[in-house]
Amino acid sequence: MSVDAVPEKLLTWYDAHHRRLPWRAGPGEAPTDPYRVWLSEIMLQQTTVAAVKPYFDRFTARWPTVADLAAADEAEVMSAWAGLGYYARARNLIACARAVTDDHGARFPDSEAGLRALPGIGDYSAAAIAAIAFGRRAVVIDANVERVASRIFAFDQPLPKGRPALRALVDSITPDRRAGDFAQAMMDLGSSICTPRAPQCLLCPLSPDCTARMTGRPEAFPVKAAKRPKPQRLGTAFWIEHDDRVWLVRRPDKGMLGGMRALPSGPWGDDDPGLAGAPVDAAWREAGSVDHVFTHFALKLRVVSAAHPGQVGVGEWWPIDTIADAGLPTLFARAAARAIADRDAQEH
Repeated sequence: MSVDAVPEKLLTWYDAHHRRLPWRAGPGEAPTDPYRVWLSEIMLQQTTVAAVKPYFDRFTARWPTVADLAAADEAEVMSAWAGLGYYARARNLIACARAVTDDHGARFPDSEAGLRALPGIGDYSAAAIAAIAFGRRAVVIDANVERVASRIFAFDQPLPKGRPALRALVDSITPDRRAGDFAQAMMDLGSSICTPRAPQCLLCPLSPDCTARMTGRPEAFPVKAAKRPKPQRLGTAFWIEHDDRVWLVRRPDKGMLGGMRALPSGPWGDDDPGLAGAPVDAAWREAGSVDHVFTHFALKLRVVSAAHPGQVGVGEWWPIDTIADAGLPTLFARAAARAIADRDAQEH
């Protein structure tokens, strides 16, 4: 196998088959606005392109520049982010926009080191933004790049432990010229051809250079360490209504789903908390439960509902018929849907 020809072959393929994305410049074109590159990279973490596109369009229409985003109300940004998950990213998004605006004159630093110093930008994001937005040579490795590189080299060290060695291999094939296009080409190849299952090796421009294809089992790469089962936690959410409105609270800024509107809820733990944390004494009725998986644990959230005529505490009464506009994170949007379905069943 010779990998010397990989960059040229891949870039030639990319010139003809690249994905057209709203945050991307075409092959060989001047880099796009760093704000759009940064915003897309933060949104795309742990999320698909298809899921991100409508959010990206709404964000850039509402806040077209980093200075606009920096001046935005935090609650509005968190609400607009609802559904994308990993809400710490949204808090860092605001902090980063303000740092760029206040400390850098609304211009993103153009080096990996400068980008890494900003809130919410880690090694991968700094490399991606430096390469794609500024044309810097950088070693960009996301899940797609990891898979493509693992197969090119038949890299058999289990991940994530083997990532430093794999990064060195990606570094060895990253060109000095068109580094941003090369990174995006690796991503596109992994997304469309070098897929996790049933890779289309006959269509791959790197097929003659791919050691995993020569083994006859490209799906075996990358080698992943055995996953540990996620711990199961239990919690209770409280649906409190009065005059066709539901009581919503704002979660603490720090912690899970920080700063988001939500239904009141009690503690999440290994044992069933029952009605611990209920904001009021009421005749609670079971409304079902929802399951949700976070990065480090799975949650079964029991939903109970009750009517209550007065003030509940610090929060707001929200019209039930516009609950979709409240910007609830996915977990609580599903809990609300569960409560509304139970409410409708009781009425009929």
